[in-house]
This record gives sequence, structure tokens and C-alpha cells, in this order.
Amino acid sequence: MAPFLFFAVVIFWGLTWFAITLQIGGTSADVAIFWRFLFSAGLIGIGLAITGRLRRPPASAWVWILGMGACLFSCNYLGIYTSELYLPSGTVSVVFSMATLLNTLNLWLFFRQKPDLRVLAGGLLGVCGVALLLAGGMGHGNWHHTLIGLGFALLGTFLFSCGNMFSRRMGRYTLSLTNTVFWGMLSGAVIMALFIPLGGHGYGFPLTWRWMTGLVYLILFGSIVGFLFYLELVRRIGADRAAYATILSPVIALGMSAFFEQVHWSAPMLAGLVLILLGNVLAFLRRKPLPQPVEVEQG
Repeated sequence: MAPFLFFAVVIFWGLTWFAITLQIGGTSADVAIFWRFLFSAGLIGIGLAITGRLRRPPASAWVWILGMGACLFSCNYLGIYTSELYLPSGTVSVVFSMATLLNTLNLWLFFRQKPDLRVLAGGLLGVCGVALLLAGGMGHGNWHHTLIGLGFALLGTFLFSCGNMFSRRMGRYTLSLTNTVFWGMLSGAVIMALFIPLGGHGYGFPLTWRWMTGLVYLILFGSIVGFLFYLELVRRIGADRAAYATILSPVIALGMSAFFEQVHWSAPMLAGLVLILLGNVLAFLRRKPLPQPVEVEQG
């Protein structure tokens, strides 16, 4: 089951980056994120209610659910969507692949799982790779715009990694994975609903073919199926190994970016891409397999 979940996440999330570009410019990022996760949470909630499996979280779980909502289903995407105003979608996906390294560092910080020297060496390669991407001028505009885009992409990636830690904490409760995702997405939508008027934006969205196509894909595959599969993968094999999916998904995203966004790669840009991917592989390539505990989903 784990290999199926892994490759499904790679494909679904690899195409998600281009789907986000379909919504760029149609509305502000907060509005697009709000509708994406409101519809996603609504569909999951309806399915749970119809099947009689909708459960209310215990009071002590709400702090972790709100953390998931902020870091996995709202604020992290503000960084990602905004970064695609300055960078091609394939570039953002490569920066996002550093979630593998951030997951391991956060596991060390929050769960005392100390990384080895390979993780530190991989992180150094990743930092050098991002520097080469910046030097290669990967933004749509000037060097200043490229720096801004990379900053937002890194912020979104860091928040996503923090969301993985909140998800891991939720594993201590008997709440099912589907219920956890539903309440997390609903919390994220509420956070965006509160944020939109603060940014001076309205809640309306365009009924254009381009914007709606992106929305439908992001709801069904980028959010509902993608996150259910990914968080189940986290439960089965751990956050550090599940994040391997972010190493391969940029391959699909870069292909889409090169074809539809007409991105031209320079030698420094290619070198930066190679260093980031090599850094991820170095950090998480195990010399021999480690036994994994069997986890049974309850609820």
C-alpha cells in the first residue's frame, strides 16, 4: 500500500503546481485558498456525515488541529501562491522539495529524533542549490523579484513542515485520518475567511474556464486525495520518509513548467536543481531498511 500512496502523491502534487498558476491573477491568493479548502472540507464533511463517521475532536486536540489548519491548509499556501507571482511553478516545486530536510530538522527539534551527518550534508547542498537558483535568475522579473519569490517559497515550505509536526501529534488521538483532515481543512478555511477582509479583498471569484479548472483539480486531487494519501503515508512510514515524495514531484512540475510557461534553464539553474535533489537524496538514503511499527487507524 505504501508504494501506491507514495507514487500517487508524487503525480497528484507534481501537477498541483501548474494548477495553482491557473488561478494566479484571477483572484488574490487568500481568496483562492479559502474557496479551495472550503469546498474540500465540505465534500469530506458530507461524505463523513452520510456514512455516519463524522466525529468531534476531543478538546485537547484542538490546538493541534488549528496548527494543522494554519500550517497545512492556509498560511503555508499564502507563501506558495505568492511565490508563483515571481517564480515559475516548477521552480517553486524545487524549493518546496527542501521540506524533506526541514521535516528531519523539525523532528529533531520537537521529537528529539537526532539527524545524522548525511542530513546535515544534504542540507548544506540544498542551501547551495537555492543560492544557484537565485544566481541563475529564475524569476519572471528582475533579481529583486526572484529573491522575493524564493523567500515566500521557503516560508511556505517551512510552514508545511511545521504542519507535518502537528499532524504527527494528532496521531496520538483516536480520531480517524479522514476526520483529522476534515477539521484541519475547515480550520484552514476559517483562518483564510478571517484573513480576506484584513487584506481588503472580497470573497467573489471568477467563473472562467481557466480559474475553475485549477480550482476543481486542486480540490479533488491537490487537496482531498493528495492530503489524505500523504498523511496516511506519514502515519505508515513517518514524516521524514514520506517527504521523499517532494523530491520526485518537481520532476513532473518542471516538465509542465517548461512546456506551458516556456522556462529556459541556464547552467547555474540546472546545477542548483541537481544540488537540491542530491541533497535530499543524501539526507534520506538509508544504508539498510529500518523496521517500521504497524499502525492501525481507529475511529
